[in-house]
Amino acid sequence: MDDSVIRDPYDPALHPLLIVISGPSGVGKDSVVERLRERGWPFHFVITATSRPPRPKEVHGKDYFFVSKAEFERMIRDEELLEHAVVYGQHKGIPKRQVREALESGKDVIMRLDVQGASTVKSIVPEAILVFLSASSEEELIERLRRRRTDTEAQVQQRIETTKQEMERLREFDYIIINRDNALDQAVNDVMAIIRSEHCRVRPRHVHV
Repeated sequence: MDDSVIRDPYDPALHPLLIVISGPSGVGKDSVVERLRERGWPFHFVITATSRPPRPKEVHGKDYFFVSKAEFERMIRDEELLEHAVVYGQHKGIPKRQVREALESGKDVIMRLDVQGASTVKSIVPEAILVFLSASSEEELIERLRRRRTDTEAQVQQRIETTKQEMERLREFDYIIINRDNALDQAVNDVMAIIRSEHCRVRPRHVHV
């Protein structure tokens, strides 16, 4: 599009965005995405495929696509995934088709990924927007991991070590948001502010998957 032509910056369908919400385990990625859903914004929320079993209250097709290891390996062979990785011994990946169809329909696409996955998507889709979600301190993040009570002590320690490595990759991201305890709505407001500002760029991002 000719940059001299005035666009309506509030019409996201002209240049839909790909937004990646990332950060260490326990930082609240799922909570931020769920609150965005509750607000009713017309985004497409990518559903990740995983080989791990569902946790209590998780729903297939809503929280994740829960598939067997054999099915996940088939998806890899058939090149159906935008990115995939083994995280804490479990396969996770983004089905490519749903991202393409959402962007083609003019919807902004939001996905939640670990730091490794976010980096992979950025290498494949340079115009993707990477948002790093962080706790206000390392101590707060460790306390959240322990409160979840879904991991053994050995797994918690592994996640803590991984978190330290992930924090060192912060410069690979476009934005950082602090998700403080009892301040989820502020973190969500910050995500929305980023999306609004990106849609007001004079030279918009052109996302191709």
